[in-house]
Amino acid sequence: MSTHREAMLDKLAALDTEHAKAVAGGGEKYVGRHHARGKLLPRERIELLVDEGSAFLELSPLAGWGSDFPVGASVVTGIGVVEGVECMITANDPTVKGGASNPWTVKKIFRASQIAEENGLPTVSLVESGGADLPTQKEIFIPGGKLFRDITRASARKQPTVALVFGNSTAGGAYVPGMSDYTVMVREQAKVFLGGPPLVKMATGEESDDESLGGAEMHARISGLADYLAEDELDAIRIGRRIVARLNWRKASAAPASFAEPDEDPDGLLDLIPTDLKEPFDPREVIRRVCDGVSATNGAVFDEFKPLYGTSLVTGWARIHGRPVGILANAQGVLFSEEAQKATQFVQLANQTDTPLLFLHNTTGYMVGKEYEQGGIIKHGAMMINAISNSTVPHLSVIMGASYGAGNYGMNGRAYDPRFLFTWPSAKSAVMGPQQLAGVLEIVAQQSAEAKGEVFDAEGFKGIKEIVEAQIEEQSLPHFLSGMLYDDGVIDPRDTRTILGICLSVIENMPYVGTDRFGVFRP
Repeated sequence: MSTHREAMLDKLAALDTEHAKAVAGGGEKYVGRHHARGKLLPRERIELLVDEGSAFLELSPLAGWGSDFPVGASVVTGIGVVEGVECMITANDPTVKGGASNPWTVKKIFRASQIAEENGLPTVSLVESGGADLPTQKEIFIPGGKLFRDITRASARKQPTVALVFGNSTAGGAYVPGMSDYTVMVREQAKVFLGGPPLVKMATGEESDDESLGGAEMHARISGLADYLAEDELDAIRIGRRIVARLNWRKASAAPASFAEPDEDPDGLLDLIPTDLKEPFDPREVIRRVCDGVSATNGAVFDEFKPLYGTSLVTGWARIHGRPVGILANAQGVLFSEEAQKATQFVQLANQTDTPLLFLHNTTGYMVGKEYEQGGIIKHGAMMINAISNSTVPHLSVIMGASYGAGNYGMNGRAYDPRFLFTWPSAKSAVMGPQQLAGVLEIVAQQSAEAKGEVFDAEGFKGIKEIVEAQIEEQSLPHFLSGMLYDDGVIDPRDTRTILGICLSVIENMPYVGTDRFGVFRP
């Protein structure tokens, strides 16, 4: 076993441990109590909802990692196929504080709503939530209203919204079924009200019970909030699937007829990534394991563009599951002026041909130094970022290794709104490397001391450097970044092709065209 593979397997084992925390929900006690009530867990509901044998792409499973809240943020989000239709699916986890929404829940659902909007997806919400986690209401109440705004705007865009209510849907949670296009409630389980009996008693003095105040049968027979009354959870899921089947949903693009599997085994990706990210690796080896292989109809695996110019950035055309992509992949880490100009031209060409772009990150950023500043690295980097910022074809990003500084921006990091962004367990991302950042702080501190006529205590500063390096190292790691929702998930490199194939299929729900606001500039 290679050293690289062994290190990657160790990282994947650690990732599995963190994912297991999200799957565990509120823990064995609360999972057992939920099952004892005859109820299904959120992922069990999703498994029954999606088409048999189809994939479910879970998004942001590590949301809230490193915070005071459980990993996963008490909600499951992801993309699944229901009756042949790709849907955004959200499912509250009632084993975590009754499915109450904490600040990370809100952020995670915001991201799911953004993906649904950009890619034209119907949304199916599997609802069982006690509303806001009240001790954190100051972080939820004001921004949380956007959740309900997004539901109504989706309906206005003719992107259907379906709510299947399995249990409590209280306070703010009541607006999800209230604002969805279609609402299904489970008899004797669903409870939908703005205020439960205790709140009603406090506010009005009225005595009431759950069923008369917000029970499923009451809403089906009297209020009209429920469009369908389900006998049990399985019946609710069956009705939900039939609703989606009747949407008359049509994708903007037809699926490719055929494609060739990669010429190189994707399992080999585990051998490629060095344990020391300062050590370069050839991204073409990644491309050969992620993209379609040679076929009679599509020709070469990868048609490289400008291979002899700006060689630390690899650019070219390929296909993934039969769908065309333009690829920008870092080769030697640093982006020079030539690479920035090459990227600018390539992005413009992709917009000319309406071709989605895939960014494969392994960059320490744009080159610094007197020679490069005088050579125009700032203006050339600005050209690249300008082209990417104003490109209107869909962008996908995968952070394989380093993604530091403005290189993260130039390679279409989170701030530049890629349709999807995933990281490998080997990834690191920050304003700069830990040693470099701590070193810069030391130089600044030394210059400050000298300016004041003081003697710089290098030995005393050593402890500060170590603390800073450890902090930046921790905050650069994929678990931390994913917990902050700076990506859509940390993935096994071997799954990259499948995940990108799903994403490329999803973006075809909406038509897209490249921008006509600029032509092609030749460097």
